Amino acid sequence: MDALHTPEILRLYQTVADLKTEEDCAAFFEDICTIKELQDIAQRLEVAFMLHAGKNYQEISALTGASTATISRVKKCLVYGSGGYRDALRRAEERGKS
Repeated sequence: MDALHTPEILRLYQTVADLKTEEDCAAFFEDICTIKELQDIAQRLEVAFMLHAGKNYQEISALTGASTATISRVKKCLVYGSGGYRDALRRAEERGKS
């Protein structure tokens, strides 16, 4: 079992998957994460949306305050990662079209 699939991490994934509403998610993440952790996660997701929209690193950094290292890491995950960002972006696009 690799480092991202320990029983504890799998339990975390299942717990998140069981959340039903935005309010449930907000309450859970506000309890489990620090404000800084939530801000960092939200920033990475915003970077992913902007990369997907074709914005360049300088634009993204100026708009989000993300470092070029963070932007580069998100880009690497978009291209070579497990597909989590791509799936989230696709779902957001689908939600926006409905």
